[in-house]
Amino acid sequence: MRQDARENRERILAAAERVFGSQGEAGSTEEVARLAGVGIATVFRHFPTKEALIEAALVRHFTGLLDQTRAAAVAPDPTTALSALIRAMIERGASKLTLASMLGDAPPAVVTVAGELKAAVDTALRRAQAVGAVRADVGVEEIYLLIRGLAQTTAAAPTPAAVLDRAIDVILAGFAAGRYPPSSQLP
Repeated sequence: MRQDARENRERILAAAERVFGSQGEAGSTEEVARLAGVGIATVFRHFPTKEALIEAALVRHFTGLLDQTRAAAVAPDPTTALSALIRAMIERGASKLTLASMLGDAPPAVVTVAGELKAAVDTALRRAQAVGAVRADVGVEEIYLLIRGLAQTTAAAPTPAAVLDRAIDVILAGFAAGRYPPSSQLP
């Protein structure tokens, strides 16, 4: 693929994630084209259907997080890297949920990259636990549950950025080792 075609494709996917991630079914391919700075024919040359465009935007979403997660897994400070990753996943989660809801059953490419992401998050988590920064009883399932919870909340009702930021801080503090006893030790 030519460089300009790759650049167009990337702008189209970024625009699609923004348009469909915030507007859902109300978003249009025309709006995607306008935001990407290309003609509608260029959009359809890369993505013959709206569904193909949404699928590719969702794969791009997961791939971007996967790249960040892999970097977190080898970062010098695993605690800061994991915190930044969880924050990014929550902040972008509403868009992901909206895109996924437009596809119905997740296509194989989405399932594959989402699985790779979850495995990489688990690796980053274990690394932060190995340095004693994250509670040993926290697993990737707990992280994903909390990410989904905040993502669903922000998808359903717009949340001021400052409120979301504080909510993420509360979650991150709850993961910290030595801060709170595990539920098995509570009366």
